Amino acid sequence: MKNIFFLQIAIPGNVRLRCISWNKDQGFIACGGEDGLLKVLKLETQTDEAKLKGLAAPSNLSMNQTLEGHSGSVQVVTWNEQYQKLTTSDQNGLIIVWMLYKGAWYEEMINNRNKSVVRSMSWNADGQKICIVYEDGAVIVGSVDGNRIWGKDLKGSQLCHVAWSSDSKILLFGMANGEIHIYDNQGNFIMKMKLNCLVNVTGAFSIAGIHWYPGTEGYTEQDCPCLAICFDNGRCQIMRHENDQNPVLIDTGMNVVSIQWNHCGSVLAVAGFQKATTQDKDVNLVQFYTPFGEHLRTLKVPGKQMSALSWEGGGLKIGLAVDSFIYFANIRPDYKWGYCSNTVVYAYTRPDRPEYCVVFWDTKNNEKYVKYVKSLISITTCGDFCILATKADENQPQYVLVLCNSIGTPLDPKYIDIGPLFVTMTKTHVIAASKEAFYIWQYRVAKKLTAMEINQVARTRKEGRERIYHIDDIPSGAADGVLDYSKAIQGTRDPICAITASDKTLIVGRESGTIQRYSLPNVGLLQKYVLNCRAYQMSLNCNSSRLAIIDLSGVLTFFDLDTRVTDSTGQQIVGEQLKLERKDVWDMKWAKDNPDLFAMMEKTRMYVFRNLDPEEPIQTSGYICNFEDLEIKSVLLDEILKNPEHPNKEYIINFEIRSLRDSRALIEEVGIEESSQFIEDNPHPRLWRLLAEAALQKLDLQTAEQAFVRCKDYQGIKFVKCLGNLQSESMKQAEVAAYFGRFEEAERMYLDMDRRDLAIGLRIKLGDWFRVLQLLKTGSGDADDTLLEQAHNAIGDYFADRQKWINAVQYYVQGRNQERLAECYYMLEDYQGLENLANSLPENNKLLPDIAHMFVRVGMCEQAVIAFLKCNRPKDAVDSCVHLNQIADEEAKKRTKPFRVKKLYVLSALLVEQYHEQVKNAQRGKVKGKSSEATSALAGLLEEDVLSSANRLTDNAWRGAEAYHFFILAQRQLYEGYVDTAMKTALHLRDYEDIIPAVEIYSLLALCACANRAFGTCSKAFVKLESLETLSPEQRQQYEDLALEIFTKHCPKHTKKSDLDGLLEGGEGKLPTCVATGRSITEYQFWMCNVCKHCVQAQEISNYNFCPLCHSSVT
Repeated sequence: MKNIFFLQIAIPGNVRLRCISWNKDQGFIACGGEDGLLKVLKLETQTDEAKLKGLAAPSNLSMNQTLEGHSGSVQVVTWNEQYQKLTTSDQNGLIIVWMLYKGAWYEEMINNRNKSVVRSMSWNADGQKICIVYEDGAVIVGSVDGNRIWGKDLKGSQLCHVAWSSDSKILLFGMANGEIHIYDNQGNFIMKMKLNCLVNVTGAFSIAGIHWYPGTEGYTEQDCPCLAICFDNGRCQIMRHENDQNPVLIDTGMNVVSIQWNHCGSVLAVAGFQKATTQDKDVNLVQFYTPFGEHLRTLKVPGKQMSALSWEGGGLKIGLAVDSFIYFANIRPDYKWGYCSNTVVYAYTRPDRPEYCVVFWDTKNNEKYVKYVKSLISITTCGDFCILATKADENQPQYVLVLCNSIGTPLDPKYIDIGPLFVTMTKTHVIAASKEAFYIWQYRVAKKLTAMEINQVARTRKEGRERIYHIDDIPSGAADGVLDYSKAIQGTRDPICAITASDKTLIVGRESGTIQRYSLPNVGLLQKYVLNCRAYQMSLNCNSSRLAIIDLSGVLTFFDLDTRVTDSTGQQIVGEQLKLERKDVWDMKWAKDNPDLFAMMEKTRMYVFRNLDPEEPIQTSGYICNFEDLEIKSVLLDEILKNPEHPNKEYIINFEIRSLRDSRALIEEVGIEESSQFIEDNPHPRLWRLLAEAALQKLDLQTAEQAFVRCKDYQGIKFVKCLGNLQSESMKQAEVAAYFGRFEEAERMYLDMDRRDLAIGLRIKLGDWFRVLQLLKTGSGDADDTLLEQAHNAIGDYFADRQKWINAVQYYVQGRNQERLAECYYMLEDYQGLENLANSLPENNKLLPDIAHMFVRVGMCEQAVIAFLKCNRPKDAVDSCVHLNQIADEEAKKRTKPFRVKKLYVLSALLVEQYHEQVKNAQRGKVKGKSSEATSALAGLLEEDVLSSANRLTDNAWRGAEAYHFFILAQRQLYEGYVDTAMKTALHLRDYEDIIPAVEIYSLLALCACANRAFGTCSKAFVKLESLETLSPEQRQQYEDLALEIFTKHCPKHTKKSDLDGLLEGGEGKLPTCVATGRSITEYQFWMCNVCKHCVQAQEISNYNFCPLCHSSVT
């Protein structure tokens, strides 16, 4: 993080300030001081300048109101942001609640206990309750409307601090003796907090601050520390919750006066002072820490004594109360972000998710892709790719480097065993470093692999694609690097503090100021240099000759890596510290195409340097994305992250450097010939391209060609040659307009020349098929039918790609694209349209099988059979019937409702019957001449037998339907009380054990027989049940117990002999079964269904309008 002062406000009368609080939502700043001073200020950004956004925009005080009501020194100020209320208290114990009315603050409520002084006040997270603690131990909890909820007197305790938990269930009370007591929200004591940071601390100390981040903007990690407690002796502990036994411990090394979390709980600011060793007065400091205790930055603050601090709502500014001044400092956060291939990649936290939300925002097309990443450490980008460094597991010290493309698709993850504190990447390598070692991975992406390389992917580790080196190693550059993570465990006296790399050089900075230069791709230590500072951020120029270093204080220096100089002893050394030095620098970027050009951000200004000479600054606060072709692209990340879900293209700003601006002005004002001399003196491909474009505009083809040659633009040279072959000036102008992207102008010129074909050709190249169709329809003469179809199909593809199937159908119909039309009907579930399309196709059309398979996938087997037979695929037609039968089998196994299973079996059998009939009819059509009907029928049967020999489903298509029909019928008869008929029907089910599970058949039979008091049949059913191998021992035991209970009461004999058994014993053979009653048909007259060929007794059929089995009409 980086910080710089930008504003100072003096309090009139030199009144000393005691407290400050910044309203996070509305931006009001309340400050209290001696003699009853209470002021409310508001800083607002002026938005007059269109380009000046964010911190670079000028600010002014839109409110500066003095609130009168306190007589003593104001000691506590706190905001209720939800209800826009300000609560203040002075040394006399007077509490005033202020409200905003018509743009000014007025008293709403006053309270004075007249017994003690208020030491702290805190509103809970939802603004409904306030807890007030007095020095004498009194505690009052009140509501937002001024009512007292409860009060408590902690006798013998001196209170000085109070804090609510994020869920408002816990209260922390800080005592004057340094203890912290934990209470519930009703004032009941729970326990004393264990203060690990005070172990072995002697002497007097007191609590400097307690701040519990409520989680309103999410957390940087799951189970992230959020409760900060700091003491005036500099000791601090950050806890995950009030009972955390393993808190993060910090020793700030200074006397602390105030602490506060930023808006999202990612940075803790600790304000205090330090005894200066060389000066008499104290030095005011603000130290910044992560929730895990990592020190980020130290900010020195002028003045004698600092009393308080407060963060602005967006975390970009911090307000400091020092003596009789308010200082405001800009905070430049180290966002997790990067830029690759016109894509800004940034991460932020959300309160509803524990992971980081990583957004890949394509600034060219204004499209964004969102990924959720757990335990994100950093984002690093280069070229078209980025690296997301994450922690693999909370409980294990393993990390992942995920290589992604510019839309966030993971391409290759690498698991490593060192913490990637520092990550850099080049076009070929990723380098990750901990404090002791660095890991190098030579990554590859699919489009770069040749056929030969694909076979070598499995051997990448053997070839040294991944290597690890300890910082104290001296690698020779030979390809002998190994992946030995034991090196990372070894310590070092001089840890790594920064890294950077180019295609051929790796630079590693160490805390002592030493930097080590390695070669790439074969890692060999080339040189060691010594700097005068500890590097925080480093960057190499495009030819790896110069190194830019930003230290912890924001000082930018430069080091020439190749210059040889003579030192004071007369020895020649390599490397020289350059004289240029800039302060308050928080970002810099080298130009990709010029080693002497770089841009840097200093406070709220951007400077461009050429050969270490600065150009005039540009007012901006953007982070630099890219510097190429004399143009700088920057992004206002502060503004984007105010509403990260909806990034705006206004926050991407492009700047032209002076030479480009001057060249453009010269061309416009002086002319091409004079400008060419200036560009000759200041050559750059971008300037030559600018000259070439200006020459093209004026059709100065000779100058344009020379300029294209100088900038090595082969396409431009070819374009000039083509222009030279054109005779018409207007044609040349139209081609130039198209070249510069002025397509509307070019089209108008073509149409004015009566060259509609060229206008259409231009739109086809652009892929603007809507305009192509418009031109084809509005032009005179007949349009080309082929081109019309092509346009309709292209527009249909446009809608289909966006899943707008209804729109696509309209255009595919006009484009006669039957294949895509079928796909659209299928996606729309318009099966009638799909059936109509199949009927309209000629026989043996190549699309018919695909349509048939679509019908099969949705269970429309009748339509599938018709389509298969139409394309002469009878076997596939049979397979579709089999498929439906298999669906019925699967439904039966799932124990679906029997009636649904029966319907599926009936549908399958009907399709088989239909297939039989169609095959016979087709064969009859093949028989020529005057063959007899018997002959053609026999031929049909023979062919059908051949086709169906592989599958016997067609032989017994109705078995499944019969099984479930009798299964349902027996149960219906049983429940209606016809127990004898139900038992006879259940006896038929013994023939269908291959369809219905045997346990269900014999359970039903046993139940019916028992109800019919046919205990002999019931006993046989139980014997069968107990012998089933599919039963578990527990189930078998249950059947045995039930049989014992039944047959101890009833003898297992059956004196009545059923008609069915009598007839079978008589040798009559198997009789047809009535599908209405389940009884055997013994009469000679009965009704037979002409569809399923099943029988019903003559006296029963009069009760039915439809066949009981297949439900076809009774005729």
